Amino acid sequence: MMRYTSVPAKFQLKWPPLTGAGRIDPIPDDVVTKPKIVSQQLIAETRLFRVEQLGLEFSNGEKRVYERLLGGKTGSVLVIPMLDDETVLLIREYSAGSQDYQLALPKGRMEPGEDPLQAANREMQEEVGYAARELEILKTFTIAPAYIQHHTYAILARDLYPQQLVGDEPEPIEVVPWKLSDWDNLIAQPDFTEARSIAALCLARNVLT
Repeated sequence: MMRYTSVPAKFQLKWPPLTGAGRIDPIPDDVVTKPKIVSQQLIAETRLFRVEQLGLEFSNGEKRVYERLLGGKTGSVLVIPMLDDETVLLIREYSAGSQDYQLALPKGRMEPGEDPLQAANREMQEEVGYAARELEILKTFTIAPAYIQHHTYAILARDLYPQQLVGDEPEPIEVVPWKLSDWDNLIAQPDFTEARSIAALCLARNVLT
């Protein structure tokens, strides 16, 4: 039988109260002590990825060694291109990781010297043949943060106009216009599984409705 006992006061976290409509403010740095980094070592490197071994000492004295995948230094962008107030432009392209064609939002890594909005506009022109006059960062996403150091900017793009740039894709990308009102059908598609795209469209729907 499992028993639950009260936690001593010195180990209790003083979580901040809810503010607004169910919103939680960030936890102050003086409430939670982050682990101390005692060692860092690069143990593998490829053209795209680096693997780092990280030694940590937690505030209770416990020591652990982790491995993490280091992403690019610049991060990446994920774009929600709105052709009109109801229509988003998705793409279908081959994903080597899943070894299948995936339906998702346009995306790509930021080039050195680009800011997120510049990268978003470039990726749109390369992948869907449009640029945008209005761009807005909705949120920054992480991907499996326990294992990967990487961030992706989710960017809403509106007031589109036709403009094409040549990208580095190995084959033509299929552009798939989709009505946001047909959301349930989109979620049901077996090839629409990319978590960042699903999360970004949820955010965009809240902004647009």
